[in-house]
Amino acid sequence: MQNSEILAKVTEIFHDLFDDPSIVLSPETTAANVPGWDSFNHINLIISIEAEFRIKFQPAELETMHNVGALVDRIERKLAEQGR
Repeated sequence: MQNSEILAKVTEIFHDLFDDPSIVLSPETTAANVPGWDSFNHINLIISIEAEFRIKFQPAELETMHNVGALVDRIERKLAEQGR
């Protein structure tokens, strides 16, 4: 799965989770750029992403993802490790 496809799926997850179809994500997007992206919704976001992509993040990985671009890159690597 390519980076752009992953970003599109992540964007859908954001739209659903935050109930806001107007959210536009870029690799530079951070929690500060998305109204309602607090620690509680961050947990829900990670759980939703793990379920959608059938992957599991380790706690140390979560600490290294400071923006949407890092999140998408990490998803892409995990999928590649699984041969998807």
